[in-house]
Amino acid sequence: MFRVPLLIAVSLIIAFGGGILTTLSALNASAGFGAIRLGVWSAFPDVQTAGADPYAKSHRAKAGRLLYGSAEGLTFTASTDESGQQLTANCTYRIIGRTPTARLWTLYAADPDGQPLETRAELPFAQNSQGILRNRDGSFEITVSPTAKPMNWLALPDAGAFSLVLTLLDTPAAGSSGLIGLEMPKVESLGCGQ
Repeated sequence: MFRVPLLIAVSLIIAFGGGILTTLSALNASAGFGAIRLGVWSAFPDVQTAGADPYAKSHRAKAGRLLYGSAEGLTFTASTDESGQQLTANCTYRIIGRTPTARLWTLYAADPDGQPLETRAELPFAQNSQGILRNRDGSFEITVSPTAKPMNWLALPDAGAFSLVLTLLDTPAAGSSGLIGLEMPKVESLGCGQ
């Protein structure tokens, strides 16, 4: 007597539940289509445009952030080092090289949700192109570590996975013609633990 309605109810629960879980999984899997990769760095230049795909628009709405216009800036993210290992806060890394031409760039460490990592207020949790020490050839070297280092240092908390977020502001790289031949800094592991 209750067998048919029970089977219908179970079928509907599976269908709606499966559909909702699949949709949430697809929306959390990627910031959209059209990613560019330069070494360990990746960016989604079309995310902030009016012609962005539905997944990118969903991420933008979910995050509640205002994104840069296509001519204003471009955000690159690195979650692995040059050897392909996940970035973890108990290791020390060296960011070395140059960034593409930009009026200003910023660099910070972020948690998996893209929020800046929290460190003690007196520690350098971000770097930018205006305050960085450079070599004679214009290149730079930034040490990313939970312990203090000389020269350019980006502080990390003691543990956990993180990613590096490099934002180029007022750069020709943000336009589609500037993506060819960009030079990005390398992220090298210097070791883990003490």
